[in-house]
Amino acid sequence: MVDKWKFCTAPMMEWTDTRCRVFHRLLTRRGRLYTEMLTCGAVIRGDRQRLLGFDASEHPVALQLGGSNPADLATAATIGEDFGYDEINLNVGCPSDRVKEGRFGACLMAEPMLVADCVAAMKQAVTIPVTVKCRIGIDDQDPETALDNLAQSVVAAGVDALIVHARKAWLNGLSPKENRDIPPLDYDRVYRLKRAMPAVPIIINGGITSIAQAKQHLAYVDGVMLGRAAYQEPWRLLDVDPELFGEAAPHATMKDALEALMPYIEDQLAQGVRLHAITRHLIGAYQGVPGARAFRRYLSEFGVKPDADVSVLAKAMVAVGERTSEAA
Repeated sequence: MVDKWKFCTAPMMEWTDTRCRVFHRLLTRRGRLYTEMLTCGAVIRGDRQRLLGFDASEHPVALQLGGSNPADLATAATIGEDFGYDEINLNVGCPSDRVKEGRFGACLMAEPMLVADCVAAMKQAVTIPVTVKCRIGIDDQDPETALDNLAQSVVAAGVDALIVHARKAWLNGLSPKENRDIPPLDYDRVYRLKRAMPAVPIIINGGITSIAQAKQHLAYVDGVMLGRAAYQEPWRLLDVDPELFGEAAPHATMKDALEALMPYIEDQLAQGVRLHAITRHLIGAYQGVPGARAFRRYLSEFGVKPDADVSVLAKAMVAVGERTSEAA
C-alpha cells in the first residue's frame, strides 16, 4: 500500500484555499491536502503569489490544474513545482459548464489520448508526482470501457496515481451540484480497476463520509479521498492519523487545534486578511457537539465585521463543548 496517498482531502473550488488547508493540517499530519482547481491560464498569466502561495505547514500539498493543452500544462506544472508543491494533479472530473466550455474537466473523459499527452508533457517537465483525478465515465459512456481507456492511456504516459470519483458525470441534463449526488456510486468499478492494475496507486473518492468507511475501502484500494465530509465536518480529520496511520493526531481536541491556529490568524490579520476569510472554514468544527449552533452563530455574526480579530474565535469557543478524536 502506498502511504503517500492513503488519505487525501479533495480539491473543492472556492473552499480548499490555503487558509482552509492550514486549519486541516492542524488536524492531521499525514493526510495529503489538495488545492482548489486552478486553470493553466490563471497560473501562467495571473497573480501567482495570490493564487499559488501557501504556508509551509501545509506539506504534503498538491496543486490541481485544469487544462487540456499539453504545453500550457507543462508550463503551469513547472511553475507549481517551483512554488514548492509536492504533486501536480490534473482535473478530469469537474462537470461544470464553465469547465466544459474551456475543454477541461470531466469532458476530457471522452479524449483519453489527449489526457495522456497532457500527463506525458507534465511528467517531462517536472520531477514531482503527476496524478489524474477522474470520473468512471460521462453521459452515455460505458464505465467499463471509459475508465479502462483513460486509465490505460495515462498509465502508459507515466501517471503516478489515479484518483477516481466513483460516479459518472452527466454533462448534459444535470447541474454540477446534482452531479455530486444523483449519479449512483459504483465503488466496485474502482475496485475492479485496482485489481486490473495492481502496480498503480488507485485512490477512491465520492460519497465517503467517515474514517470508518475509509478503512473499509482501504481493503480494496490504495487510498481514500474525502471531500465534503472533510470540509463540512472537519473534526473527522482528528481520526485520520490514529485510525489510518497508527499515530497520534497533531492535537488531541478541536479546541487545542484552534488554539494552535490563533498565531496564524494573527499573522494573517496583520497582512490585511479579514477574519472571516479564515473562520468561514471553521463553521463545521463542532458539528453535533452541545453549543455548536452558538459557535457557528457567533462566528457568522461577529467574524464578518471589519475590525474582527482573534478574540472573536476565542469567545465563540467558550460557547461550545469539546470535540475529540473518536480514537482518543
